[in-house]
Amino acid sequence: MSSSPFIVEWIGRIAQERRGQRALDVAMGGGRHAVALARAGFKTCGVDVRLDAVREAVAAGVDAGVTIHAWCADLTQHPLPRGRFDLVVVCRYLQRDLFPALRDAVVPGGIVIYETFTTHQRALGRRPTSPDHLLEPGELRQRFAGFELLFDEEVLAPDALARVVARARSS
Repeated sequence: MSSSPFIVEWIGRIAQERRGQRALDVAMGGGRHAVALARAGFKTCGVDVRLDAVREAVAAGVDAGVTIHAWCADLTQHPLPRGRFDLVVVCRYLQRDLFPALRDAVVPGGIVIYETFTTHQRALGRRPTSPDHLLEPGELRQRFAGFELLFDEEVLAPDALARVVARARSS
């Protein structure tokens, strides 16, 4: 799977002011966004439930000449570290009970970039189709209530996606 242009664009924007800071790619798969984070100068970590994906991501980092610190974990059983990351990226992954941990994983002033499918994806006749993997309209924005929304949109084509870039309020 190729990188999300939306995610890559925002990594570049944020890197201009946060180079050298800590970033996390959640449900990183083969590491396409973890590599982009590391190339942009972030100290990059990634987590995925699949050990083969973690190994693939680390190898992709080596091939790209960057370091990705990665671990294998089921995030329903093992919580994310609190207050640890300046940037958290989630792309095309939805685990509703993870939202509080995502919010808590960023430092005050930290940023979350999130992109995943909405229920409108069903009308396109493509996967995913399970309600467990599809956001309701407006749901993603609501999940980051209390954060400063730097960007918020929902699109219907070519895929039905919700996207936010949200900054945690500084204490």
